[in-house]
Amino acid sequence: MPNYTREDVIRMVKEQDVKFIRLQFTDIFGTLKNVAITSSQLEKALNNQCMFDGSSIEGFVRIEESDMYLRPDPNTFAIFPWRPQPGRVARLICDVYNPDGTPFEGDPRYILKKVIKEAKDMGYTFNVGPECEFFLFLTDENGDPTTITHDNAGYFDLGPIDLGENARRDMCLMLEEMGFEIEASHHEVARGQHEIDFKYAEGLTTADNIMTFKLVVKMMAQRHGLHATFMPKPIFGINGSGMHTNMSLSKDGKNAFYDPDDQLGLSEIAYNFIAGILKHIKGMAAVTNPIVNSYKRLVPGYEAPVYIAWSAKNRSPLIRIPAARGASTRIEMRNPDPACNPYLALAVSLAAGLDGIKNGLKPPASVEKNIYHMDEAARKEHGIESLPGSLYEAIIEMQNDELVKKTLGPHAFERYVEAKLIEWNDYRTKVHQWEIDQYLTRY
Repeated sequence: MPNYTREDVIRMVKEQDVKFIRLQFTDIFGTLKNVAITSSQLEKALNNQCMFDGSSIEGFVRIEESDMYLRPDPNTFAIFPWRPQPGRVARLICDVYNPDGTPFEGDPRYILKKVIKEAKDMGYTFNVGPECEFFLFLTDENGDPTTITHDNAGYFDLGPIDLGENARRDMCLMLEEMGFEIEASHHEVARGQHEIDFKYAEGLTTADNIMTFKLVVKMMAQRHGLHATFMPKPIFGINGSGMHTNMSLSKDGKNAFYDPDDQLGLSEIAYNFIAGILKHIKGMAAVTNPIVNSYKRLVPGYEAPVYIAWSAKNRSPLIRIPAARGASTRIEMRNPDPACNPYLALAVSLAAGLDGIKNGLKPPASVEKNIYHMDEAARKEHGIESLPGSLYEAIIEMQNDELVKKTLGPHAFERYVEAKLIEWNDYRTKVHQWEIDQYLTRY
């Protein structure tokens, strides 16, 4: 992340002929919001004088507490390269504050900042590298999205079978212009499914980058007459989209997860962190896998990480240890999906790992067999449990996990649970096409 000052931002806006600035923030459900201002209002915004109606944002505050302030983070200044060159448009990511000058407890960015500070107080820097998958779908004559995939290609296929090459190329170019370091892009396993990987960064920067990534992918898809979706499981019978999350801690400039003398090359801190994640993973699921559709992806048979275990040898458990060691030592948590709010998902993941470190937790033995090939009895013998099977089960687990409750804080926790129960009940009480197909003529 650059180290911009308030004066740097004002200078760049003038030099680059920026006419509009979007002051961006994220609600508790991971939806990007913004207030647009002209460049004439920039100094006012940088003086933290930009007010908005918090009661209009889902999960924020009631109408009688509605006045809130946006405080731009100068380090997040970036110009949208796809907008017109004369009269450019830029953005600043903001923190949300109360009128009395205190941080808003329900701001997802603030929630992550609190946990990052806890890690910093323990001497650790939290580094994260996400792997964001998405689908590209055709649109109809009205421009509305369909569920017809853009191609029928498979894993690592290339053109002319992979019809998404040009769209991915433009996405990568736009992201690079906004400061991303793109490490790889490729077609994924399912037809119409794609992945673009960007370099890891400190946790807050990564969460900001995920929100920017989603915006750029959707904008560039639209430019190609396509619809990009981060919905976890848009099509039955093929793989869903995940957001595998690679995490590590560094201390005094060195990777705190690496120990060359350990059989697996992992430090005691790494084992503690893994144990913390495994302890709290059920309670975290409603955050890392936040919608009804998330649990259509988390089913056996589609490479989805359903089983709560870890391994340095295979990809079937929920936590995998990639082969790289030294400075690249990390753990890969495989269950999050791209519908999650990245600030909240990273906050609960880091909090769980730190809980493991603070309490010296030990993980169970590494599972070297392919869990997908085990029957229920074998999994029970190995003590392997499963993630919640539905959003409702995940909400119940979340309500019973004090660490998740503490990490989110009372405001965000209560509103999150309330909204997710409404979402579940709306789904539960609807009559779905499957029921019509199965029962209408039978009964």
